[in-house]
Amino acid sequence: MGGIDFGSLLTAMVTPFSLEGEVDYVKAEQLAMHLVDRGTDTLVVCGTTGESPTLSWDEEYKLFQVVKQAVAGKAKIVAGTGSNSTSEAISATQKAAYLGLDGTLQVTPYYNKPPQEGLYQHFAAIAHAAPELPIILYNIPGRTGCKLEPTTVARLAEIPNIVAIKEATGDLDQASQIRATTPSDFAIYSGDDSLTLPLMAVGAKGVVSVASHLVGSQLKATIAAFNEGNVQLATQLHIQLFPLFKALFLTTNPIPVKLALKIVGLDTGVVRSPLVQGTPELEAKLRSVMSSLGII
Repeated sequence: MGGIDFGSLLTAMVTPFSLEGEVDYVKAEQLAMHLVDRGTDTLVVCGTTGESPTLSWDEEYKLFQVVKQAVAGKAKIVAGTGSNSTSEAISATQKAAYLGLDGTLQVTPYYNKPPQEGLYQHFAAIAHAAPELPIILYNIPGRTGCKLEPTTVARLAEIPNIVAIKEATGDLDQASQIRATTPSDFAIYSGDDSLTLPLMAVGAKGVVSVASHLVGSQLKATIAAFNEGNVQLATQLHIQLFPLFKALFLTTNPIPVKLALKIVGLDTGVVRSPLVQGTPELEAKLRSVMSSLGII
């Protein structure tokens, strides 16, 4: 499926909620436009950072439509339509295709821990059910208890509409093996802001970012510097941003980034239970790091 380009900076967008915990679609529109104005190439809507486990499918479909309309022609939209039920993932993905979205993020099935052949069959079935929609695999064993092995990724990369992977294993060897065994146009994206630069050194294209809610243009500059061969500048920018990357994961994502957005005047509301609001101690740590970077 040549010609699919999600760019180098993908933002795993938070889902704004009202104080009562209802999805705030107006704020979702505003946030989407804000992110695109600061360098985001593709918005990943209803991923982990978007609190997908506590969103209903109806809420997700409306979010897809609202965000698509808000950034039409300026950025691509990738829908988080993965599930640990293959039939549910197929249904959601077909709906995303019907809505005219640009791609879909498919997380490895969580909790039921399928073997590698089960993972292959799961993703292959989704791909064949919506052949017009490009798929980004999402490998995050720390959350799912289930890891896609490089050999399985290589098999899946042979399917025309499976075009990329979000690698959140934290394992550079894994990324190297994937790069060595997949076509050059199969994109690898870091699933961790702090590993973007190291992963690019072994063949990644960019990042599915959380920090881009706050430092999108700086991340874009880091990636550009590396691609232009200015590794020294890329490293300098990476080291400068590193404390923020770590601060945004002092507790479960997206609790810190929602608090950080509130600090900079982009209030995206509460997190939904079973997550809890950030503490004053977390806010103080975030403020310290953000102040040192000139974000506030």
